Amino acid sequence: MENLIFSLNATVPVFLLMALGYLLRLFKIVDEPFVNTLNSFNFKITLPVLLFQDIAKSDFYAVWDTGYVLYCFFVTFFCIAAIWLLSALLYKDKSHTGEFVQASFRGSAAVLGVAFIQNIYGNAGMAPLMIIGTVPLYNIAAVLILSFTKPSGETSGKNALLKSVKGILTNPIILGILLGMVFSLSGIRFPFILNKTLESVSSLATPLALIGLGAGFEGRKALKQIKPTIISSFIKLLLLPLLFLPLAATLGFRDEKMVAILIMLGAPTTVSCYIMAKNMGHDGTLTSSVVVATTFLSSVTITLWLFLLRTFGLI
Repeated sequence: MENLIFSLNATVPVFLLMALGYLLRLFKIVDEPFVNTLNSFNFKITLPVLLFQDIAKSDFYAVWDTGYVLYCFFVTFFCIAAIWLLSALLYKDKSHTGEFVQASFRGSAAVLGVAFIQNIYGNAGMAPLMIIGTVPLYNIAAVLILSFTKPSGETSGKNALLKSVKGILTNPIILGILLGMVFSLSGIRFPFILNKTLESVSSLATPLALIGLGAGFEGRKALKQIKPTIISSFIKLLLLPLLFLPLAATLGFRDEKMVAILIMLGAPTTVSCYIMAKNMGHDGTLTSSVVVATTFLSSVTITLWLFLLRTFGLI
């Protein structure tokens, strides 16, 4: 019972904030332009500040773990390659392959990763290292996959890849992490006034991000493309954690590192998948269905995985 209560305490507040965002949108207290602005504000300001501050205040040499970053990178790479191969075997119609692959591997690492770890441990923990190992690869792989599986049969791999690399180099979350590393290594400490201001901004990150995620939730789209949605959701929420959490435990990862790995593997599909799919010439229906389904179901699956990790003494 204690382990179940621990798991519920970690997940329920997160999903209640998402539910609040959904209700605010449902009762028209907020609208789509507001949600878009809120998500942009979180992505460009609050999340980068939160990650920057957590890293800048830590001992970088003590926190950095090369083996952990490499584990996140290579597991992500393997998952992408395996899902792409699986999609080729499952679907003769290649028009939905790109959406299926991207939606099956690309989770909400930054928003939900930070939210869960902060909810359990009080800070971003190992989320920044997990983000370094996964998010750049997420972006590059998504661009390549969507480029070479466009329904029209056209490809724009070179230009899209260059755009993706530019996007990674200017990604506010990545920049926040890198800048935090610089300040941590330099030993620079902010005066009280500036530090208090940064704390105030960073405290907005998690609640606003979750409210924005909930406000953008569109339940009706989950009824479309139901069969591939079920398969993709199963891969994202259950199969990947089932395969790679035991490996992480065998390698000795525990506590914040294990929770970050769980989010890397089993977080719901990020909303940015839908935006990218639409902008690169895909229909977007399958992606939106997977985003909705995984977001809804992850309230159960993440609680289950946290319960199991807690029961086995891994967190």
